[in-house]
Amino acid sequence: MPPSRRIARPLVAAGAVFRDARGRVLLVHPTYKPGWEVPGGVVEPGESPAVACRRELREELGLDRAPGPLLSVDWTEGDGHDRLLFLFDGGVLGDDEDRIVLGADELDRWAWVAPADLAAHLPPPLARRVGSTVAGAGPYLEHGLAVTTDAG
Repeated sequence: MPPSRRIARPLVAAGAVFRDARGRVLLVHPTYKPGWEVPGGVVEPGESPAVACRRELREELGLDRAPGPLLSVDWTEGDGHDRLLFLFDGGVLGDDEDRIVLGADELDRWAWVAPADLAAHLPPPLARRVGSTVAGAGPYLEHGLAVTTDAG
């Protein structure tokens, strides 16, 4: 490869979309930055997105469960970094909701939020990603929006 060409080395993160019986989405509130997030985090070197998601769910929520099927992967860029952001199906929390134990060093609370209210809680890029994912627009997104490829 010519020296002038660079290889993308994206930041990779993985999270889970949990819903309740009413279709609301579980959001968590980090202690280290403003705003809300979905449970999840950055993938460590040598770790798959699914394994990272499970680790983060254990660390953040105290729930040791394998993530369900991949709902979406979002390619985005910003701050000089490409990003690949995976969202897995966390499933419907019923009795498990009572088992949530927040990782106190990272999170101070959690809440159920209706899909229509995501933009009021999440930063715009994450609100687009989660909203598109919950609406079934995946599996492939760019900047949180469904992409149709045009070979023409």
